[in-house]
Amino acid sequence: MSDNRGQWGSKFGFIMAAAGSAVGLGNIWRFPYLTGQNGGAAFVVVYLLCVVLIGVPMLMNEMALGRMTGKNALGTFQATGGKTIWVLFGGVLALMVSFFVLSYYTVIAGWTIGYMATSITNSPVPFNEFIATPSYVIPLTGLAMLVTVIIVLGGISGGIEKANKVMMPTLFVLLIVIIIRSITLDGAGAGVTYYLIPDFSKLTGMTVLRALTQAFFSLGVGWGIMITYGSYLPKSQSIASSSVWVGIMDTSVALLGGFMVFPAVFAFGQDPGSGPTLVFEVLANIFPQMPFGNIAGALFYLLLFFAAITSTISMVEVVGAWLIDSKKWTRKKATWTVGISAFIVGTPAALSNGSSEVFTSIQLFGQTGVLNIMDHVFGTVSMLIVVLTTCLYSGWVMDTNKVIDEINEGSPYFKTTMLAGLWKFFVRFVCPVIILLVVMNVVGVFG
Repeated sequence: MSDNRGQWGSKFGFIMAAAGSAVGLGNIWRFPYLTGQNGGAAFVVVYLLCVVLIGVPMLMNEMALGRMTGKNALGTFQATGGKTIWVLFGGVLALMVSFFVLSYYTVIAGWTIGYMATSITNSPVPFNEFIATPSYVIPLTGLAMLVTVIIVLGGISGGIEKANKVMMPTLFVLLIVIIIRSITLDGAGAGVTYYLIPDFSKLTGMTVLRALTQAFFSLGVGWGIMITYGSYLPKSQSIASSSVWVGIMDTSVALLGGFMVFPAVFAFGQDPGSGPTLVFEVLANIFPQMPFGNIAGALFYLLLFFAAITSTISMVEVVGAWLIDSKKWTRKKATWTVGISAFIVGTPAALSNGSSEVFTSIQLFGQTGVLNIMDHVFGTVSMLIVVLTTCLYSGWVMDTNKVIDEINEGSPYFKTTMLAGLWKFFVRFVCPVIILLVVMNVVGVFG
């Protein structure tokens, strides 16, 4: 094992880092608008079931595979004797998912920096104008990538763990502060009601599939992140309890995100189902109308920035760990190479929102614009294929009992209770079927 790999310094640090990798814009940006588009509280109930029954077992599976081999996402499949098809769709594709999602995720992270600045100066720029201005988006994307690289250069314990120990608690504090401001607005009660009282008449099969997709997107499975982070986990740490804690923290941020967004949206008579622009357009128009709205806005976009960066550092680490393990590169060389390459690859995505006619109008797989195409291909379809591949590999190709033994290390209650049998049943039968249905849905089989 390379000296550049390192190890987590504490269980708390690992949970903060793993939860930080899972907690991202998917929780605070994507979850509220999907909830708004899919029936409010009814969607939330389905989402919670998806996290418990599918998400957490998959977290345990990926962490166990990583710790068992002490390898990166690709090296794990190679070290366990996986044939070419499993290496390609489980390992190589996981590296591609993290790299390409990193390339456009830092674009959105850059938007949060820009909106934080406009909130502080009380000089809001219309969203469509902001994202179509190269002099805004390119430097801000570079700044987000630079912050990411600097953190990862510090190593596992000294960089990633230390940063997450600060950013994750701060993120929760900022959430609570903004929620208090939001629910004390006149008319906020309608938003709380919409969010808490389910209308199950709005539930459809498509709603369930969207909730499942969001659970995978939010928890960070299928990116190679949990395998890589698990490879730095000491045998004494409990994978079972760590997975549960990551699931709890990730879901808590998503749920709190709804309490932050919907009361403000209803208080100012906005549309809760306005889609991806809910955070950057609708809320940006709301903050100036609030007392001390510029402060609330700045804190909100700082919160989004922390959520984004805790995810981007894990994506850099996934690809960097492969370069360190396989190519014997130093951490410095690997990190800078990944960061600079992803910035270059992500430039078309940064220019695909009105800056460039070519990058904005290109159409592929039913998507328009480079950023949307990359998100669909890598952030959704490829990610789900990796989840399905990893699930089938652990459940049917490998000796599943070896994975169970690994989970039992540091969690001696796992095999002595019904948990091991239940986990094995879900990984072999329930999860693959459900994941396959989600994959079929996102590629358009169900319309």
